[in-house]
Amino acid sequence: MFTQTECNSYLNIKCYLRGVNNRITNIMKRLLFLLSSLILSISTYAAMNVNKIDPPCWFTGMQNPELQLMVYGEGIGNANVTVSYPGVSLSSVVKLESPNYLLVYLHVSKEAKPGKVNLTFTQGKKKIIQTYELKEREKKPCERKGFDASDALYLLMPDRFANGNPDNDQIKGMAPYTVDRKDPNARHGGDLAGVEKHLDYFSDLGITALWFTPVLENNMTGGSYHGYATTDYYKVDPRFGTNEEYKNLIAKAHDKGIKMVMDMIFNHCGVEHVWIKDMPSKDWFNNPDHKTNFVQTSFKLTPHVDPYTSKYDFNQMNDGWFVTAMPDLNQKNPHVYRYLVQNSFWWIEYAGIDAIRMDTYPYADYDAMSNWMKELNDEYPNYNVVGETWVTEPAYTAWWQKDSKLSAPRNSNLKTVMDFSFFEKVNTMKYEETDPYSTGLNRIYNSFVYDFLYPNPAMVLAFYENHDTNRYLGEGQDLQTLKQAVALLLTTRRIPQLYYGTEVMMNGVKDKSDGYVRKDFPGGWMDDKENAFTSAGRSQIQNECFNFYRTLLQWRKGNDVIAKGDMVQFMPQQGVYVFARMYQGKTVMVLLNGTNKEVNLPLHFYAEILQGKTQGKEIISNQTVQLTDKLTLEARGSLIIEL
Repeated sequence: MFTQTECNSYLNIKCYLRGVNNRITNIMKRLLFLLSSLILSISTYAAMNVNKIDPPCWFTGMQNPELQLMVYGEGIGNANVTVSYPGVSLSSVVKLESPNYLLVYLHVSKEAKPGKVNLTFTQGKKKIIQTYELKEREKKPCERKGFDASDALYLLMPDRFANGNPDNDQIKGMAPYTVDRKDPNARHGGDLAGVEKHLDYFSDLGITALWFTPVLENNMTGGSYHGYATTDYYKVDPRFGTNEEYKNLIAKAHDKGIKMVMDMIFNHCGVEHVWIKDMPSKDWFNNPDHKTNFVQTSFKLTPHVDPYTSKYDFNQMNDGWFVTAMPDLNQKNPHVYRYLVQNSFWWIEYAGIDAIRMDTYPYADYDAMSNWMKELNDEYPNYNVVGETWVTEPAYTAWWQKDSKLSAPRNSNLKTVMDFSFFEKVNTMKYEETDPYSTGLNRIYNSFVYDFLYPNPAMVLAFYENHDTNRYLGEGQDLQTLKQAVALLLTTRRIPQLYYGTEVMMNGVKDKSDGYVRKDFPGGWMDDKENAFTSAGRSQIQNECFNFYRTLLQWRKGNDVIAKGDMVQFMPQQGVYVFARMYQGKTVMVLLNGTNKEVNLPLHFYAEILQGKTQGKEIISNQTVQLTDKLTLEARGSLIIEL
């Protein structure tokens, strides 16, 4: 038993301990509260970042005052946005399914001046102020002039043309790839610096416009040397160079009278694009569930023109993916559409590109592409876009050209289409002799008969090869046949497009892989044993071929008869196809022998264009030819005569 004193002492101790416990409990509660607040503060801080804004800048005085900013960063989708700048106001903010995207729509009035716009993003107590630049336009929109029939386009692949800067061959931090010139499907190291190094080569040849396969970032496993799997729409691939180097290259090309055509892709991007890794929304792509339910396009474009087409066929063609590595973008989504449209305008304003070649044009949504073309034509009335329309019948091709009655009441608004019908006919006739009716050069004659289908035949792009086809020479060296194709291409009523290296007899077929028609230009690398960039480095047959190209291209440059002239063609006689180009009293007569024997061609067939003239100057030989009775053409020979 405890005494009373002992009991009192025990109670006092117990009360004391209870007080200590209460104080400890209160302290722990305070500590827990502070810790929770700290954790909340840290999490709030970490939940909002701005890593990237597309486009990186914009320009004052655009016809469309609407500007979409795609803001990307961790948790940015939960932010509130304010803007403070004279003439710039906030139109709307769109949150997407991913919390890491925020679409900020601004209204940039005509009164807005170049300068730095402050964009404020707030989330709770966290605030981020992002500076966004509005720049002044360097040219008036009407001064942006695209290519036309006066130009000759030269298509090249930067990776395969010349390596001007070996230091950018290997870039750390990019998806795994190899640089191996022995592997036709690996990267080879060509770049923008290599192209710039050879601008004088293009000038000497007579080229007036360069078309590169895409130069934008393709951060894909394996390297994607061809460029058709974009992973950043606003960044030049660092293995080619920088945005600034691209801009400077274009400026230097302009100094030499050479335009620059940029290859773009609205239909798809690369599977390594952040949009796949962190999808903005499920409707950003067509058939987004690609891992469990992959849908590939049929590659059959007839559903666009077929009056009886099924919805199944149309949807598979239009919404299916090109390949597993190229996700199909949904241009019907207005936010996707606006992003792509702005991207094309941005490269025009930022880099000064003179025209656009649009890859896989019919695979994208028709209405979206038509609207894009209308917007671009309205903003830049003298600009030009050529769409890759890979169909081989003239009616199919003509259906896609701006103002075509075949597609009415719809209108593509696409000024230039690619003439795959011409490509097919030229590559068929080279294996045939021209008979009185259908084979050989009759195919060309019959093809041009259908020019009545085109709203503007002179704005159709013709070619006999490109990066997706066998080279015209195949695996051979038939220079005579090549000369005939070149003579036809550079004189007929079309915009001509040439493919790099054929002027020095480069050949190759696709049977093994695409890489065999995309070989390196000889002399583009320091260790090359051959250098086809110089006369001394070329063989005799290479020089003969190069000089043929150069003579015609230099003669063609600034020649209004070829650029603007009407055309009269004659049915082949004795295997010889003849046509004439006429403009303001001047006439050029073109004669192509489609047989393997010499032909003495009577000239009375062509009295309406000769108009009594008895002689003319032959362009290739620079000699005077007599035009009295008959004219002799060697086997597979070509004559271009100024009357």
